Amino acid sequence: MTLDDIQRRDATDPLAGFRSEFTLPEGVIYLDGNSLGALPRATAARLADTVTREWGQDLIRSWNTADWIGAPQRVGGKIAGLIGAQADEVVVADSTSVNLFKLLAAGLKARPGRTVILTEPGNFPTDLYVAQGVQALLPDVTVRTAPRETLLEAIDDDVAVVMLTHVHYKSGARFDMAAVTAAAHARGALVLWDLSHSVGAVEIDLNGAGADLAVGCGYKYLNGGPGAPAFLFAARALQADLASPLTGWMGHAAPFAFGDDYAPAPGLDRFLCGTPPILGVAALEIGVEIALRADMAQVAEKSRQLTALFIDRVEDRCAGLGLTLASPRAPEQRGSHIAFTHEAAYPVMQALIARGVIGDFRAPDILRFGFTPLYLRHEDAWNAVEILREVLVSEAWREPAYQVRAAVT
Repeated sequence: MTLDDIQRRDATDPLAGFRSEFTLPEGVIYLDGNSLGALPRATAARLADTVTREWGQDLIRSWNTADWIGAPQRVGGKIAGLIGAQADEVVVADSTSVNLFKLLAAGLKARPGRTVILTEPGNFPTDLYVAQGVQALLPDVTVRTAPRETLLEAIDDDVAVVMLTHVHYKSGARFDMAAVTAAAHARGALVLWDLSHSVGAVEIDLNGAGADLAVGCGYKYLNGGPGAPAFLFAARALQADLASPLTGWMGHAAPFAFGDDYAPAPGLDRFLCGTPPILGVAALEIGVEIALRADMAQVAEKSRQLTALFIDRVEDRCAGLGLTLASPRAPEQRGSHIAFTHEAAYPVMQALIARGVIGDFRAPDILRFGFTPLYLRHEDAWNAVEILREVLVSEAWREPAYQVRAAVT
């Protein structure tokens, strides 16, 4: 395949028009949308209107006139369209970590007599840390890990919740959601999926897979901005059996009755807690609406093309230069980011960033490259590999400035 072939592919890309909807700095190939999505052009105007008109002019009236009060359900309902769920099964609230805590505790309580949270070693740290926090808080609860190769066999009658990340944050390896969920259900356990590295990049069908619970963040492929609110999902049939451990006023059946005693709201609203962050939700809504206008089948197919092209080019152009693929080779087994190991991964990435190719490093030796189908071109993947080759061949990464670890890597 030649550069001309790649440019022709970009010229006929059905998603090409979405690139103009994002602010992308000149001279930058942004391969870190799997960690922080690019800024949609419409976000600044939306935030300005929310601040100057809704907050500045209408003040507290905007809880009604601008439907601030309904924002968690409204935006959650839109996210439902991206993950194969019903509108009343998704709500925007809090952070991914807080939502994990709420759903883990609720899942344990919904499976009395079962005391184990089962996950895999090397899961995203916040998932493990939150599970360990639940273990420390609730008597008799145990967090157990099993490698993904033997995970299904580890689901026994003690397991209440299987907690897994759909697309692994380092390798990009993707679980077969339907198969894992079916295996857990066969043993009477619930499954809690973290969709943070999936939503907006790969096809997800929670209802089709029979999923129970899920969480996800809003700042990666949904382009909601740094610290954007997260979302949580609970299957409609399960909601009445779930109780949130954080019984805040927004989760009350009648929050503005101001009664002294807590009564849970019906359905998923009981998992709301404090006052929703309206500015964050407004920004997130823009990113979600853009994603909804794209055909997810086309997004997923472009993701497969971009990641396959990148793997092929790296292995061709950078052969013998110390890189080893750490992501699944089969497209159906991975998400939309690619990992390569290198013994000097951190300084190599710093050298790339200095040359306008922004990916990221994950300890101890992972170079991670994210491919956001809505705004990346095939030519971007091609050019990024040429710059990677130059960094490795010239050993530019050995410069002392690239060895200094920043606070955020």
